[in-house]
Order: sequence, then C-alpha cells, then structure tokens
Amino acid sequence: MIKDNERYFNRLRLIIDAIITVGSYFLAWFIKFKSFFAVEENVGRLSDETYLSALWAIVPAYLFLYYFFKTYTPKRGLKFSSEVAGIVKTNVVGVAAFIIALYIINEPDFSRSMIFIFAAFNTVLTILGHHIVKRVLNALRKRGYNAKYVILVGYSRTTEEYINRIIANPQWGYVVRGILDDEVPIGTSYKGIKVVGHIDNLNMILENSQLEEIAITIALKDYSRLEKIVDLCEKSGVHTKFIPDYMSIIPSSPYTEDIQGLSAINIRYVPLSNTFNQIVKRFFDILVALVGIVITSPILLICAILVRSSSEGPVIFKQERVGLHNKTFNMYKFRSMRMQDEDEEKKQWTVKDDPRVTKVGNILRKTSLDELPQLFNILKGDMSVVGPRPERPQFVEQFKEEIPRYMIKHQVRPGLTGWAQVNGFRGDTSIYKRIEYDLYYIENWSLWMDVRIIFRTFFVGFINKNAY
Repeated sequence: MIKDNERYFNRLRLIIDAIITVGSYFLAWFIKFKSFFAVEENVGRLSDETYLSALWAIVPAYLFLYYFFKTYTPKRGLKFSSEVAGIVKTNVVGVAAFIIALYIINEPDFSRSMIFIFAAFNTVLTILGHHIVKRVLNALRKRGYNAKYVILVGYSRTTEEYINRIIANPQWGYVVRGILDDEVPIGTSYKGIKVVGHIDNLNMILENSQLEEIAITIALKDYSRLEKIVDLCEKSGVHTKFIPDYMSIIPSSPYTEDIQGLSAINIRYVPLSNTFNQIVKRFFDILVALVGIVITSPILLICAILVRSSSEGPVIFKQERVGLHNKTFNMYKFRSMRMQDEDEEKKQWTVKDDPRVTKVGNILRKTSLDELPQLFNILKGDMSVVGPRPERPQFVEQFKEEIPRYMIKHQVRPGLTGWAQVNGFRGDTSIYKRIEYDLYYIENWSLWMDVRIIFRTFFVGFINKNAY
C-alpha cells in the first residue's frame, strides 16, 4: 500500500512539473510577444507555431533532468533544500542545453531572452509547486495517512536517537511498531515504543504484521552478527536500511573510495581538501576581501582614529592564532584593550565588564568592527571570509584534550565569520556547540553555503551580545 502511494505521489509530482513547465513557457512567450512589454519584431521573428512546437522537446527533457537530479526520490526525512538544489540545477542545465541546441541547428532568431524568462518562471513556480505538495503530504502524514510502519532490529543508542527524530518529525509519517533485541528484556519501553521480541522472531513478526520497512539499529559491539541479521532481513522481502552506531566517529554523509573493489570510508570528508574547491574558495575570498576593504575604507579610517585617540598604543593589535594545518599566524584586530604585558594578555579570555577593555574598544567589540582588519589576513591567505574562528595556541592545546574532534577545524582556513557565529555561538558561548557547528560547515561546505553565511552575517553576525 505504501509503495503504491509512493508511486502515485511521484506520478503526481511528474504531472505537476509537466504542467508548470508548459505554463511557465506559455507565460514567458506571452510576456515576450503578446503582453504590454512586448516589442514588435517583424524582421527575423519566428512564428508562434514554431515557438509552441518547441514544447514537444522541452517538457520531456525537463522531466528527465528532474529525474536525473533526483527530485523524485522519496522525500521522508530529507531537507527541502536538496530538492530546491535539484530544481535549480535542472533549469540551469536546461537553459544551457536549449541555447546550445539552437546554435547546433543554426537558429539565431529564436528569442534567447524568452528562454531566460521561461527559466526564471519555471524555477520559481516549480519550487513553489513542490513546496505545496510537500506541505500537503506532511499534513496528511501528521494525521496518520500514508504512514510507513517500521520495526527496529537491535537496541542501542542509535535506536533511541532514531526514535527521538521520528517522534520530533511526525510529518515523515513513520510509525515504529516495536524493537527486536536479544539482550534487552521484552517489554522494555522507550518513549512508548517497546521491545516486542528477539531478533530471531523477525520472520514470525513479519508474517503477522503489515510492515513496510526494517531498520537495523544494533549496537557497535554486536557488529559481528551484522551479516547474519542482514541476511535474515533480506529474506523477509521487506525494504531494509542500516543505521550505524558509529556516527560519533563517521559523519552523516561519509565519503567512500573504491580501491580496486575494496570500499574505503574516509573518517572525515572535507570538501575543501579538493584542489578545485580550494581554488574556487580562494578566488572568492580574494574578491570579497578586496570589495570589503574598498567599501569599508571610511569605517576603517574612523575606527583607527578613535582607537588612536582613546588610549596609548598601536592602532592594530596582532595576536597569535592557530590556522590551517595547525600553523600559527598573527591575526589583526583594532586594539580594544589598554596596553598590557604579553603574559597578562595570555592568561584569560575577555570577561564581562573586563577593566582592560577601553570605552571605544567596548563599542568596537559589540559591533564586531574590531574584526575588520582581518580582511587583510584574508588577502594574505592566513584566513578565509567564512570558516571556523581561530583560537589562541594555549587554548587549542587545552581544548584538543577536552573536546572530541576539536582539531578537525584546522583542516580548513579559519574565517572572519562562520556557521557557528551566524547561529549565535560567538564570544562567551558553548565551545562544544561551536565545534558542532564548525564540523557541520567543514563537512558540508559549498560556495553557496559561504554566500548564505555572509548574507546572514549582515543581519545577525555583526551585533555581538556575547562580546565583552
């Protein structure tokens, strides 16, 4: 029943996408040639029939691209942003292919501007259409329709984490019927979901229950039994998935390599270890830093004058920080404290109402203007526009012993702003949460993510209520 529903909804999405594609094309054609904005083009203009006949190729091509970019894969538990990415990719590739095809067939009179208008409408309307379908499906699943019944094989910390997520997201439509385990007593319950039998009882339970999915959630210590359990699950003919109990070691999206038939899982996938990604990010950093210096030059000058007149000492404060590959560098900031001995400065972080902070320095810290000289660190290559914030060597030595996976942050350049900072973890906040967000950024980096973080910095990143 559930599989039938999935097929039905995928067909519905396909029909909706086809209708939107046709509608977007008609809308673009109307705006270009029939609306108030239309410009009369008698010379070289193709007939309306020629434009409309192109739909016979456009619609199937776009549906294929949607399929190719996985917009029709099951959506339970997946972020809508991945679906949006597929829609955007489809329209970018579709427009490029359309224009290339026109050059190949030597058709110079087909309106290129109409193609771009079509792509813009199609992207926006398709995203809106998918969003509406997703909202409708989520509402139905919350009410118990199109539910997917699951049984969990094995009781572990992963079992509890999976149950927590299912309960927190009723829109996924998962209903857990029970847990099978050989060590935890039958009747043991976690948030209303009970251990209902032993693992060997799986076939008997499947015969008497309408289950659509099996999730293997055994503990790490029981992995010697994994092959037998997988064999047992696959004999049932029910869709089976494996949720590993080592997510604290391996990321949620592990990067695998094929070594002549032998699968190797990289413990930590860092997209910026790729040379091409490094070049793209470095070029982006230089561009943003240069633009930033030009735009903020009046502010830089005013800040320098205020710092110089507020207290004795240099305008720019240089502090040793740990950066890429654990190498140290001097990070630049507008000086916000009175002059002090180096040993005194190393003793502690700045605290609330710290007497060392000057009046001008307090304003600079609260508004993050003291960080602007780091644009020059970015040009030098010590830092990036976006990345984990760098820390002082003595604190790095402390945290690497106290906080698991802390040193992974040094596999990328430190940043002027970052994913942790735009999510509120700046200044006197949890180091553990900051590292959690830093690791997410490192493992999920994309240029688009950098752009989003920079954009959010302008709204939430500059005013720092935790800065002392």
